[in-house]
Amino acid sequence: QVQLVESGGGLVQPGGSLRLSCAASGSIFSISTMGWYRHAPGKERELVATISSSGVTNYADSAKGRFTISRDNAKNTVYLQMNSLKPEDTAVYYCNAHVYTDYNVARRYWGQGTQVTVSS
Repeated sequence: QVQLVESGGGLVQPGGSLRLSCAASGSIFSISTMGWYRHAPGKERELVATISSSGVTNYADSAKGRFTISRDNAKNTVYLQMNSLKPEDTAVYYCNAHVYTDYNVARRYWGQGTQVTVSS
């Protein structure tokens, strides 16, 4: 069994910053792509950013220039540094990871979500 545990959400004023963390634990052989998604009320869940095991990153247009995704492979942890936050960034942020539990057995896992609220 694999678990993803997120932390770092909260309430921040517009223009502020937050850093999200997501640690994977359990029967992990390796992890390929890790990423962050978000789900705002009345909207569909959307991609924020992803990062491969070698560090190649991909960002949604809304995140480019403001958010930075990174990972620590030794700790099976992915981070999302969010700067210049806007009210429209308010959402539940979910961590996602493509986890191999054996050399040829893999599936996607999701965290429980962490609330980010940007408001004055």
